[in-house]
Amino acid sequence: MSMSLDGYIAAPNDEPGNPGGDGFGRLHEWGVTPDGEGFRTDGPAGELMDEMNATGAIVAGRRTAEQVDHWGGDHHGRGVPIFVPSHRPPGTTVADYPLVTYVTDGIESAMAQAKTAAGNRNVMVHGAYTAQRALEAGVLDELQIHQIPVLFGAGRRVFDVLPSRVELKIVRVIDTREATHIRYQIRR
Repeated sequence: MSMSLDGYIAAPNDEPGNPGGDGFGRLHEWGVTPDGEGFRTDGPAGELMDEMNATGAIVAGRRTAEQVDHWGGDHHGRGVPIFVPSHRPPGTTVADYPLVTYVTDGIESAMAQAKTAAGNRNVMVHGAYTAQRALEAGVLDELQIHQIPVLFGAGRRVFDVLPSRVELKIVRVIDTREATHIRYQIRR
């Protein structure tokens, strides 16, 4: 997840008509080409984008998934399944997206299904609430934070409500002018 220095993964006014909020693009400039037309393919950003695109499944919170219309049913553009943990059944438009599965029996089940679908590849998690619940349930193994040198002052924080203290181990740090990319392993 890309995150401002003060902990926000979404800017103020994050709502369905304005996914990510006002100025949200600032959090992702590190990964896009200077013209904003595509993703970087070279250097550290290109390597990180390759890692993200190599994931085998997505677990996304309902709010996140619905704000972006489930990425048109195909997050990576290569047939990667998307699992959405939710206590409510999906809206009717999800029927148009066979790769999207709503999981109504908890985050543990959603992660288990995603890990099975991903095989030997990683599972990408989208959404603050979903990441918090995965941490709480003990089904999240790593965090990749793209720390952006900006202070939003408001918005949606990724770690706003954690049930308890979580210890992390730094596995990798890639420092660039645009961001510091830190991979953490969850200590259990």
